[in-house]
Amino acid sequence: MEFNIAVMPGDGIGPEIVDQAKIVLDKIGSKYGHVFNYEEVLMGGVAYDKTGVPLPQETIDICKKSDSVLLGAVGGYEWDNLPGELRPEAGLLGIRKELGLFANLRPALLYKALKDASPLKPEIIGDSLDICIVRELTGGIYFGDRGRLTNEAGEEAAYDTEKYSVSEVERIARVAFEIARKRNKLVTSIDKMNVLESSRLWREVVVRVAADYPDVELKHLLVDNAAMQLVVNPKQFDVIVTSNMFGDILSDEASMLTGSIGMLPSASLSDGKLGLYEPSHGSAPDIAGQDKANPLATILSAAMMLRYSFDLEEEASAIEAAVEKVLDEGYRTGDIASKGTKIVGCAKMGELVAERV
Repeated sequence: MEFNIAVMPGDGIGPEIVDQAKIVLDKIGSKYGHVFNYEEVLMGGVAYDKTGVPLPQETIDICKKSDSVLLGAVGGYEWDNLPGELRPEAGLLGIRKELGLFANLRPALLYKALKDASPLKPEIIGDSLDICIVRELTGGIYFGDRGRLTNEAGEEAAYDTEKYSVSEVERIARVAFEIARKRNKLVTSIDKMNVLESSRLWREVVVRVAADYPDVELKHLLVDNAAMQLVVNPKQFDVIVTSNMFGDILSDEASMLTGSIGMLPSASLSDGKLGLYEPSHGSAPDIAGQDKANPLATILSAAMMLRYSFDLEEEASAIEAAVEKVLDEGYRTGDIASKGTKIVGCAKMGELVAERV
């Protein structure tokens, strides 16, 4: 089979980690008889530097014609003072909206070989952890009305608006319940319904959707309690579904339970097969170009692409098994290294995973 992948290397360590994912994908291609065609496109800070905007129209057009999109990372210190609409992150929000990517899947998976890297005590974390956070991606406060004004006291003020419609909540809830059916049949919906009207609607809709999934248990938690429960008892969770901002925060918290955000892949999905796959970490400009980056989250994101966009379950599992084998053999990048492990660079880690596919 042949697949066309739009590749956004992005900023900072993005190009390094994407290169390793492509090496692993090419190994999968040669082993299973697939061809992956890559077309690099601009997005983020590098796009602003070359075109004056963080998301050129050409990039949007190429992504829409592709079978899937692979992204490295965006952002960096040199673009911090740009207006909001020109910052690299605006490109990321823009491509999500242009491609209709409303569902973000972020698995927080602790490998047994990395349990010592988790900041949690062994009696809390045990030998493993497997949580899937389903984050609504195109609504909420990140896309709501915003602006600046002068308040009654004559001071400058700013506002951002949280808004959700019934259909937006319903479709993300269904994604969560469908995933839970394939896992441990438990969905925990996170909101702040004791304060926010948008959260009250969120909970009402999730409860209605749950009626269509009688085989899946539904629980509710307020977001502040959920943040605490992730630390004191993370094993109570299976699938978490929540809004854009809450999901952004909680998924980063969950990633650190696994030892490093460098291990956390993600998939952003639409109603169809087109998806955008990226690591959950940032562009890490302080180590860019130094062969220190951890490519495993990007490689695992490529595995998610094989699974969700290309329906290649065996190939996706082969990548995940290869990553686990490399970790079991004691190889680590610096961010997940511990006493007695073998520290390798970004390129070597990609090579090791490809060899074990």
